[in-house]
Amino acid sequence: MEARAVNRYVGTSPRKMRIVIDLIRGKSVGEAMNILHFQPKHAAKDAEKVLRSAVSNFQNKDANAGVSTDDLYVKEVFVNGGPQMKRILPAPMGRAYRMIKRSHHLTIVVDHRTSKK
Repeated sequence: MEARAVNRYVGTSPRKMRIVIDLIRGKSVGEAMNILHFQPKHAAKDAEKVLRSAVSNFQNKDANAGVSTDDLYVKEVFVNGGPQMKRILPAPMGRAYRMIKRSHHLTIVVDHRTSKK
């Protein structure tokens, strides 16, 4: 059984978030929390919030099983581009440059790690 959490319309570019989430893909939840907590990038705070939400969703979904966070791992994590705001910056000699403010949607899926026999 798996649980997911989605954070939509995050106001940073998807490229900056992908740098952070590549560090936690496939890791256990405890290790991923440590990586995100001590990561200096600003996008790590948003990713940590979404990871905590996914773990909470898993525990609420499977309340009677009592699975600890040590048995969970990050099954999937991906970033999709969101809407872009187009703005105009004044430029020399009466011109205008277009500035694109990007956003993204972050999805994290956690699952219970089954022990191999």
